[in-house]
Amino acid sequence: MRVLITGGAGFLGSHLCDRLIGDNHEVIVFDNLLTGRVDNIEHHLGNERFKFVKQDVTEYLHVGGELDAVVHFASPASPIDYLQLPIQTLKVGSLGTHKALGLAKAKQARFLLASTSEVYGDPQVHPQPEEYWGHVNPVGPRGVYDEAKRFGEAITMAYHRYHGLDTRIVRIFNTYGTRMRPNDGRVISNFVVQALKGEPLTVYGEGSQTRSFCYVSDLIEGILRLLMISDHDRSKASDSNDDDIHLPTNIGNPGEFTVIQLAQMVIEMTGSRSIVEHKPLPIDDPRVRQPDIGRAVRLLGWQPRVSLEEGLRNTIAFFANEIERV
Repeated sequence: MRVLITGGAGFLGSHLCDRLIGDNHEVIVFDNLLTGRVDNIEHHLGNERFKFVKQDVTEYLHVGGELDAVVHFASPASPIDYLQLPIQTLKVGSLGTHKALGLAKAKQARFLLASTSEVYGDPQVHPQPEEYWGHVNPVGPRGVYDEAKRFGEAITMAYHRYHGLDTRIVRIFNTYGTRMRPNDGRVISNFVVQALKGEPLTVYGEGSQTRSFCYVSDLIEGILRLLMISDHDRSKASDSNDDDIHLPTNIGNPGEFTVIQLAQMVIEMTGSRSIVEHKPLPIDDPRVRQPDIGRAVRLLGWQPRVSLEEGLRNTIAFFANEIERV
């Protein structure tokens, strides 16, 4: 396949590049490097099956030749990013998704949207199935990300229903692993970097809020299966209309941990003498977050394999090396 990945120099996009290149596909990356890093993809530069273009995907998009798939990953994706970049976040989720869909339509390529568990907001249904419509504050500070992704899902489904475009939507739950940025504001990167530096671990509220953490290799496997599955494959996997491959699919690890449990685990695994420091909860911070992955299991035969302990070991080793380099 020949695949375009928008945001391919980011944390998740670069791992998808690795997997596709490793499986002998051809990959083109569009990234404006707002939150992505060339370091994440530099090992592919010079490979004849890989091409990087510095490109803002909210502008006109052009690719010469045929494309088999367009994967739209481009977006700030952590609270610190989309709170500092609210307009860019809204634009890439709306205009960027529209441009990427238009390119997929022109090339008659399959389209996959990277959406998010944030579309569920501060959920009133737990765990969260894909049928749940969410509980989102559209004018709160997190709304720029939540609503951008909700719009992205809506226009993706519109292109599928109106134009007959072959589309997929993945709702990504909290993901972690190598290539996370040390200062990206996500809870695992925050805790690991703080623990390695011997600084207090910042816990918002009492730390009783829960999250479900999926290691990056598990997530990429699920996304790749969703990208590659066909309607014919789907009909063999399940006769239920609820498992329409064009509807959103949760990909995440259903293992649920409180934030304070995670803090204690990181302190223990790093051997740190850090203490926990409590700060006020941010506005609209979700109290719970856990995916119902029944559809992914039925449709894709997918479920996560990497435990939180194993994933944290890899992530801690990565950040320890990053800190030494600075």
